[in-house]
Amino acid sequence: MIKQILGRLPRKPSKSSENREFGGSSAPVLSSSNLRGSEIVGNHRLIFDSAPLSGPNATSGLGYGHGSKPSQDVNHKLNGNSVTAPYEALPGFKDVPSSEKQNLCLRKLNLCCAVFDFADMTKNSKEKDIKRQTLLELVDYVSSPNGKFSETVMQEAVKMVSVNLFRSLTPQPRENKVLQAFDLEEDEPLMDPAWPHLQIVYEFLLRFVASPETDAKLAKRYIDHSFVLKLLDLFDSEDPREREYLKTILHRIYGKFMVHRPFIRKAINNIFFHFIFETEKHNGIAELLEVLGSIINGFALPLKEEHKLFLVRALIPLHKPKCLPMYHQQLSYCVTQFVEKDCKLADSVIRGLLKYWPITNSSKEVMFLSELEEILEATQPAEFQRCMVPLFHQIARCLSSSHFQVVHEAKNAFTVAGRIQTGILELASCHVVIFLVSTEVAERALYLWNNDHIENLIRQNRRVILPIIFPALEKNGHNHWNQVVQSLTLNVRKIFSDIDPELFNECLNKFNEDEQKLEEIKMKHEATWKRLEEIAVSKAANGEAVLVPLNLASQAL
Repeated sequence: MIKQILGRLPRKPSKSSENREFGGSSAPVLSSSNLRGSEIVGNHRLIFDSAPLSGPNATSGLGYGHGSKPSQDVNHKLNGNSVTAPYEALPGFKDVPSSEKQNLCLRKLNLCCAVFDFADMTKNSKEKDIKRQTLLELVDYVSSPNGKFSETVMQEAVKMVSVNLFRSLTPQPRENKVLQAFDLEEDEPLMDPAWPHLQIVYEFLLRFVASPETDAKLAKRYIDHSFVLKLLDLFDSEDPREREYLKTILHRIYGKFMVHRPFIRKAINNIFFHFIFETEKHNGIAELLEVLGSIINGFALPLKEEHKLFLVRALIPLHKPKCLPMYHQQLSYCVTQFVEKDCKLADSVIRGLLKYWPITNSSKEVMFLSELEEILEATQPAEFQRCMVPLFHQIARCLSSSHFQVVHEAKNAFTVAGRIQTGILELASCHVVIFLVSTEVAERALYLWNNDHIENLIRQNRRVILPIIFPALEKNGHNHWNQVVQSLTLNVRKIFSDIDPELFNECLNKFNEDEQKLEEIKMKHEATWKRLEEIAVSKAANGEAVLVPLNLASQAL
């Protein structure tokens, strides 16, 4: 009885129980003699352990949040003060038997968890060379067939990658980053000084994920949602080389870990929402869209409602930001993929483009027209008829546009009034600016008729379309300042006059009648204003108050 009572009393927790992992398995107790030590370099703490790691529960001294508890480390400094133990290279894989290779791999992974400061390239140069060589050996190891990786190797590999890659990104200071999207493309990208080191880590991660020796069912415990989110955060890096690696790695993860696919799509969706509606600042939108283009290409038919919502809520609003030129090519490909897979989406997509159609930005208008051509090429007649009225009202406005794009080759920007097609402007300060005019809005809109599929759609629905665009065609043919636009307009007019002369004459007669009415109204307004001026002058001469008759005021307006 007494033993039973004593057995129910709470016991003081033992030290060994404090060292257990969150998963329940016990971690080895690492004494100070087993630790190589830790070191402060810049703002980074270096922790390395040269003791052999063996057994399924063996963990390194630095955890990443996968259940292992960091061991107590011993401080030392490489620059002169109390060095406990040096940062030494480990034997090569070819120097150990096959049975010891995985243990050696664990030790090398743990050695590479040291993070050095690359702002000063002369600092710790020996240790950086050792780590670089070790990383290269690990890349070769994961690329060669050595049997399935154990769960411990996977855990340590993900931990090493996380320690080296996941960091806070320091943006390059730029003024008016959003407003000057064109100039931003010409700026030299920020190159990370640590890239020669980071590149090997990225190469290791890429080969580790792609390796057939990596069991996805085990690896998904460590390449988890938290890992994917931190990987996606790195897409905002200003170094294009890093974003290129991230793009490839994310695509590999999406292909290998099917369980993560919905989460990855949702996470990318959230990045787009944050970019569109809050910041309009992100360096990796083009790369993310490139990954999505491949994902969309693999969507099974019929498309899920979730995918259609992604198109409407995320991809279409991506046409809104001012920095659209930086990712428009990839965005256009994604949108076109949706239309090609489900032609019924063409109406929604075209109406979405019309919603975000630029008003004062001629370069964006040219991009919209290029994308519109690709979408219309995949559009069937039934869907075309649903949206052709608002669509060709917008195209008529484009045909009437007198805007043009100017591309200058000088760093200094100058405002030049007037219309310059090609030429050299010499300024008083001896600066020379070369102007090259690219495709104009009206010209790009007229090129739609060069597409056979679009021309056939227009021919089939000419009775609706021609009355909408005829006034713009007629005015361009006679009054437009650009000779190329005039020539293209005359070609389009000839197409309509050849296929349906009766309809063409009807539109021409209606246009002439409308122009005559407008001229009569204009003359009436001018006469009314003239009468008002005469009344005002006569009353002012007589010293009377100038009161305009209500009927004349209404006619003048």
